[in-house]
Amino acid sequence: MSNTISTIIYEHPLNEKMRSWLRMECLLQQLIDLKNINSLATGLAFFRAVSELIEVLDRSDIRADIIKELDKQKNKLNQWCSDPHADKTLIKNLLKELQENLTLLREAPRIGQHLRQDKVISIARQRLSIPGGCCSFDLPALHLWLNTHKKEIETRINFWIDGILPLRSALNMLLNLIRKSNTFTNQKSYNGFYQGSVENADLIRIKLPINLSLYPQISGHKTRFAIRFLHEDSENGIVPDELPFKLACC
Repeated sequence: MSNTISTIIYEHPLNEKMRSWLRMECLLQQLIDLKNINSLATGLAFFRAVSELIEVLDRSDIRADIIKELDKQKNKLNQWCSDPHADKTLIKNLLKELQENLTLLREAPRIGQHLRQDKVISIARQRLSIPGGCCSFDLPALHLWLNTHKKEIETRINFWIDGILPLRSALNMLLNLIRKSNTFTNQKSYNGFYQGSVENADLIRIKLPINLSLYPQISGHKTRFAIRFLHEDSENGIVPDELPFKLACC
C-alpha cells in the first residue's frame, strides 16, 4: 500500500484563542519531534521551541481558556446524549476522556513553570535571539551539557516534557473535537477566489489535491472569510478558472 499523500489540509483560525491554540499545538509537537537531541543543531532547535512555548504561555492564561472551552464541549456532548440517533457509547467514552483531561489540567502546577526556572533552558534562552549567539565559545556551559552522558540528557528532557503533558493532552482533545465538529463539503472557487460566511465557528479547514501545487491565502475574522488560491510558481503557474475544493467551518 502506498503512503503517498494525495491531499493536504490547510487551516485558518477565526479568532485569537484559536490562533494561540494552533501555535501551541505546533510548538508542543516540535518538542516531541526534537526531544532526541544528538547534536548542537538538534539541541538548539529544541531549545528554540521551548523558548517560543514559554513566550506563548506568558502571553495569556492558556490553561483557563482550554478548561473553559472543554467545559463547553462537555455540555455539547451531554446534550447530544439526548438525541435518540446518537452513538451513546462513543459519547460516553468521549465524556470520560474529556473529564480525565479536565481533572489533570486543573490539578497540574503552573504550566511551564518548571521550564522557566530550569538553569539549562535559561542559559540557552538568553542567547537565542542573537544570530549565531549559541556557539560553544558563547555558551560553554551549554556546550558541556550537550556533551554529557546521553542518559542524563534524556532524563532531563523527559522531565521537561512530562510537565507539559497535561496541557498537550487536553489541547489535543479540544482541537480534535473542534476539527470533527463539522464535515468537509464540496465547494468551488471562480478565478481563484471564494468568499463565505460562518456563525459560531473557530476554524476554517480547506482540503486540496497536493498535485495541483496550489495553496490558499485566507483572510477572515468571526463571521466572514475570503480565500484566494495561488500557485506555488507565482510567475508561470496557472490557477484554474473553476477550482473544486473541500471546505469545513468548525
